[in-house]
Amino acid sequence: QVQLVESGGGLVQAGGSLRLSCAASGRTSSTAVMGWFRQPPGKEREFVAAISWSSETTFYEDSVKGRFTISRDSAKNALYLQMNSARPEDTAVYYCAAAMGWRLNRRVTGAYDYWGQGTQVTVSS
Repeated sequence: QVQLVESGGGLVQAGGSLRLSCAASGRTSSTAVMGWFRQPPGKEREFVAAISWSSETTFYEDSVKGRFTISRDSAKNALYLQMNSARPEDTAVYYCAAAMGWRLNRRVTGAYDYWGQGTQVTVSS
């Protein structure tokens, strides 16, 4: 089992920055990919970004490219999402997720085995 705990959410003004963190614990040695998803109010959970744990190859949803940066610290078993130039449409609950093996498509929720409880991000206009 793997436990994921997000932190760093909160209220930010449009154009501002926020850094989300995800602490992983448990049997993390098999982690292959970690990602961030978000669920806006009244909508389905959607892909934001992902990172290959070994190669650090990154993947982004088009609307966050150039504004968000995903990174990881393998020594700390931590995942991060630096959010810059925040927009009101970024308002959502943000979830950290982990996949315990190679996945053909890292952009779907079904590719991930473990999820955190989520952290709320609200961007005011």
